[in-house]
Amino acid sequence: MTTRHRRLLKHLGSLGLILLGLLAFGTWQAQLPLPVTLSPEAADVRRTQVLDRHGTPLSITHQNPWNVHDVVALHAIPLLLQQAFLTAEDQRFSTHTGVDWAARLHALGQNLLARRVVRGASTITEQVVRMLHPRPRSVWSRWVEGFEAMRLERRFSKAAILECYLNQIPYARQRRGVAQAAQLYFRRALPTLSPQEMLALAVLVRAPSRLDPLRDPTRLQRPLTQLAARLHQEQHLTEHVYAQVLHQTLQLSQPTLPVHASHFLRYVRQHTPPGLLAPNGRIRTTLDASLQQRAQDLLDGRLRELRPLGVTDGALLVLEHQRSDVLAWVSAGGSQIDAVTTPRQPGSTLKPLLYALALEQGWTAATLVDDSPLDQPIGIGLHTYRNYSGQHYGPLRVREALGNSLNVPAVRTIDFVGVETFLRHLHRLGFRSLRHTAAVYGNGLALGNGEVTLLELVQAYAVLARQGGVAPLRLTLPETPDATPGDQVYSAAVSTLLADMLADPEARQREFRHASVLRFPVETAVKTGTSSDYRDAWAVGFSRTYTVGVWMGNLQQRPMQDVTGSLGPALVLRALFAELHREQDTQPLVRSPHLTTATICRLTGQLASPQCPTLREWFVPGTVPAHVCPVHQPEVHATATVSPPSHPLRLMRPTPDLQLAMDPRIPDALEVFALALPRHVPVLRVEWLVDGRVVGTTARHTHQWLWPLARGQHIAQARVWQAEQTEPLETPPVAFVVK
Repeated sequence: MTTRHRRLLKHLGSLGLILLGLLAFGTWQAQLPLPVTLSPEAADVRRTQVLDRHGTPLSITHQNPWNVHDVVALHAIPLLLQQAFLTAEDQRFSTHTGVDWAARLHALGQNLLARRVVRGASTITEQVVRMLHPRPRSVWSRWVEGFEAMRLERRFSKAAILECYLNQIPYARQRRGVAQAAQLYFRRALPTLSPQEMLALAVLVRAPSRLDPLRDPTRLQRPLTQLAARLHQEQHLTEHVYAQVLHQTLQLSQPTLPVHASHFLRYVRQHTPPGLLAPNGRIRTTLDASLQQRAQDLLDGRLRELRPLGVTDGALLVLEHQRSDVLAWVSAGGSQIDAVTTPRQPGSTLKPLLYALALEQGWTAATLVDDSPLDQPIGIGLHTYRNYSGQHYGPLRVREALGNSLNVPAVRTIDFVGVETFLRHLHRLGFRSLRHTAAVYGNGLALGNGEVTLLELVQAYAVLARQGGVAPLRLTLPETPDATPGDQVYSAAVSTLLADMLADPEARQREFRHASVLRFPVETAVKTGTSSDYRDAWAVGFSRTYTVGVWMGNLQQRPMQDVTGSLGPALVLRALFAELHREQDTQPLVRSPHLTTATICRLTGQLASPQCPTLREWFVPGTVPAHVCPVHQPEVHATATVSPPSHPLRLMRPTPDLQLAMDPRIPDALEVFALALPRHVPVLRVEWLVDGRVVGTTARHTHQWLWPLARGQHIAQARVWQAEQTEPLETPPVAFVVK
């Protein structure tokens, strides 16, 4: 060898050392730091997952870079599934130090012969490195990953690496890990998978999109059969199981959520503080997924039955009122609008809250309220209030007036408590949807002319069920403590008395007869409601433990065909309470120990005499009637009448500043207007005055006079004699206009 050749070899050696040094430096420089832990809890969570109270997923998200929601410990993953992955992906996993050099050389030879890449030979450890540090696929990337894999094996155990791999390996449709894949393809938990399904999961990781069985199940059959043969040869599959894998057809399931609760999820995300997010990216809510599904089925079924009557939408809400936990939140009908939080007219469902306020102000369940036709001013016009059935029953006890949901007594009750007072009271109960002033609603607020949400209504009834205490709605567990009553809106005595009235089937016989739909097996306070033109139908109730509300109607504001609260929602309400109380040790409604009882007359509400038709009634302490019924005592004349609570003597018609218009189609001489007194006022004789002049006189028990209309501004009064040889009473003057 010449000197020149020796110098050339020396230079080449030096160059080789330099290149080797550069390779080593580049390799060291290209390697990235390894994580402190392989646990995904340290990963950045982009979107949370919401669970029900028992851990059932209510939402499934695959937007996170790691599987943080469905991580399974290695010991909980079936051994056959582990072995299938080891056989398919890394046979020498237990012996190599991160890189299987023999497999790499074999793969290199196959690729050279095929003149294309047919095999990668990446170990499970290298695949974990690739998940930790994604890089473009190249020879250089494979080189660097090998060294990182060896470092990874020095830091973590084989078991930790395999557990990470099985929980984070990517599948089709953004799923990661074998648990998510089992749910995607088979809707099964890992321990319930068949051998064939386990092998399918091991095969799918090779090419998740190309082999996706939900697109083409036939593509998976050949590699699955090959893997089964290898496992059988290695004695990981018995002859019997091997035969099953070869001959059974893979049963696939389309991925679906276990329960529909999208509206509830939206509400939770809007009202849950960020600090309540668990480290694993999950929120456990108060919802019961099983009850949610049963409630959805009940409501959907009833909506299908009522669809021919124009019912398209519905909603229901279930609370466990002692803790104020939301157990079910259903909005049905296919609309994207959440009917639970959409304001609608509540019909008669506000009446219990009105009567409870009257009880707080001194009324009792035995107080008489006059149920007779009633005209009251609305703006510059006149409105006639009537009951739903068109019948009127005269003086009635509050228990009957509420039980039969009569309109006229409710209007007289709001006259007693005051519209402004009732509106402030509803705001205390949480009705934020009532944004107008008392002047806008008027007395119609007693009949539900304002708009409220089902959520607000159920929460208000939960206050009654909770013996008068307001408590915040509880959506999540266990980070938020049990709800404790805050503002005490009603006393316990009034709340439980009102509940007793709503649960009394005898109290509703006049209008509802013996309607079995409102007779619940377990003592339950129930109220139905129907808005004007049948646009909304409601049923709300509470037992000792649960408060439930149901709404049906049309979110497009179209009227239904005579669908009332008793016809539509009440059946769902009854079925829901049956579900809630199934296999439970049920108890009656709570009754305050402070309530007292007294025997009263059914007709007058006074203490009963020996001749009275009687019943036992509950009273708040200090409100028991002080007098014995005067009607049924022998010395009282048989024609004695029962009068409701006294009101100031005034004209019922005209109302102040009433504006009347004469009809051009009717001869002026034939047009008349009825001047009227309240029907409950006892009268012997009445003189009717217009502009200070007597225009007519009526005798005993006549409460109106037909006055011929005359254009102009007028003042009306009535002079009333109530007994012989007494001075008459005069009503206050009322100004009105005839145009």
